[in-house]
Amino acid sequence: MRPTLDFLLHHWIGVEQLLDRPRFADHTRETFDAVLDTCERIAREKFAPFNRLADTQEPHFDGERVHLPEATHAAMQAYVDSGMLAAAQAYDIGGMQLPCVVEMAANAFFSKASVAMGGYAMLTSGNANLLMAHGTPTQREVFARAEFAGRWFGTMCLSEPQAGSSLSDVATRAVPDGVGAESDPLGPRFRLRGNKMWISGGEHELTENIVHLVLAKIPQADGALLPGTKGISLFIVPKKLVDAQGRLTGERNDVALAGLNHKLGYRGTTNTLLNFGEGKFLVRGEPGAVGYLVGRPGEGLRCMFHMMNEARIGVGLGAVMLGYAGYEASLDYARQRAQGRPITGAGKDASQPPVPLVQHADVRRMLLAQKAYVEGGLALALYCARLVDEQHTADETTAAEAALLLEMLTPIAKSWPSEWCLEANSLAIQVLGGYGYTRDFPVEQYWRDNRLNMIHEGTHGIQALDLLGRKVVMNGGAGLKLLATRIGATIERAGHVEGLAEPANRLAAALQKLGAATKSAWATGVPEEALANAVPYLQAFGHVVLAWLWLDVAGASRGHALQPGKEAAMRYFYAHELPKIDAWLAVVAARDDSARTMRDEWL
Repeated sequence: MRPTLDFLLHHWIGVEQLLDRPRFADHTRETFDAVLDTCERIAREKFAPFNRLADTQEPHFDGERVHLPEATHAAMQAYVDSGMLAAAQAYDIGGMQLPCVVEMAANAFFSKASVAMGGYAMLTSGNANLLMAHGTPTQREVFARAEFAGRWFGTMCLSEPQAGSSLSDVATRAVPDGVGAESDPLGPRFRLRGNKMWISGGEHELTENIVHLVLAKIPQADGALLPGTKGISLFIVPKKLVDAQGRLTGERNDVALAGLNHKLGYRGTTNTLLNFGEGKFLVRGEPGAVGYLVGRPGEGLRCMFHMMNEARIGVGLGAVMLGYAGYEASLDYARQRAQGRPITGAGKDASQPPVPLVQHADVRRMLLAQKAYVEGGLALALYCARLVDEQHTADETTAAEAALLLEMLTPIAKSWPSEWCLEANSLAIQVLGGYGYTRDFPVEQYWRDNRLNMIHEGTHGIQALDLLGRKVVMNGGAGLKLLATRIGATIERAGHVEGLAEPANRLAAALQKLGAATKSAWATGVPEEALANAVPYLQAFGHVVLAWLWLDVAGASRGHALQPGKEAAMRYFYAHELPKIDAWLAVVAARDDSARTMRDEWL
């Protein structure tokens, strides 16, 4: 993986160009490489050897405490000690001022080594980043700083047992907490009562405190909750209460673990049902979890999207690296396992010794598919991270374009790897055959861990509705036009390069089909008709984006030692994957009503 990562950073995405920006002026390629080296070593020594242990010794609750393997404690302490929780933050809050793209590249090693153990860090940094963007100065100083330092970890508490992904139906209530509630130095103080489900990292003893970011509704004057998402507010609800200087008061907040969810995979991260305000832990003699308002009332979901969008890109990276781990494991197996004889002009010669699996064309097909999925997915994740750097450090026009492109690509960055790098894991199992289906080899765990990524942080269907229902039509289609312009620039460059003109023409045709299908989907202006086939649209859109990235990567690889492999993966993607968009876009353009008109009683 490291050669490809270095190639993408330095020969494709041009990370050294960022060194001219004042924020990154203290860095050099050597400092970037040192960060990657350190993270690669920690992941190799503290995470990877215990990935199976975290899976087989999943968290358990004894009625009082949640128990995790000691290896998880050691791994997370090593991560905290590395400083990576604050890697992209400013020096004055203990950060390294690393570019986001370098931070993401470094975190790739942890996702590959043990995505479940690394989940605690992803949640914590996202939680703290949200507070840096939307919290008060005191909230940033008390809560975000403690998270960046690794003293406290963080969560996001959105879903509820009765609502799932339907945040409009959130029923957790928040009422002002009596005298002095408005003037609390930590923010307007409320008491929360409700239940939150599927909360990753919701209970553990890895750190001295846990900072929950909780969506809840403030009742109206008549006591009723405002329907819809506009009534949602955001609150900081610490597991243990703290004072305005960030010191633990010694009092437990009224947040109680109701139970652990026992999962197919991703077992190394606790996943919980939490009860807020049930009275198990009385605060000042009263039930109700103490929470501090973040931002303005009713703007909680807008604030939470800061963390959700960051998490979506992180989920995409995690999916990529699980796919990458499976790819490398199956490639290593295929090179060592001797089985079967090659097909020659005279057929198979049974008198000859068996050959390594990798010599069979169909096995190479499965390995090449994995390579196309995982290396393309890694390019997508790094490209999005580079857009974050442009958004925050480039000139005003470039930053605005980067923000628009990132908004367009976030559904793809989350959904495409979660589907196709899962397919890579399935192919890895297939390469190993029966052995791949056993726990003697790691590929079955990679598949189980990866299966979550199509679900959490917004399911495939939700990402599809966001893309076709909002992103491609917002501002008169400005985001789609900008993306098409970027793709067109790659097509123009590739058209003048020997061997790349033909795929460039095919990409141009695919882009035209995508645009035409987008218009056809909305031709009647009826959302129900347009969005019934949003998932095929998402799949086609993602494949066009990945075809674009592969063409760009192949162009950048010219003259590089990795050129043959990159071009082979690009050719595979154009021959085997890009043609799939025709079937997907056909139902989108026709506004096919098969699913929309299907009746319950016919199923």
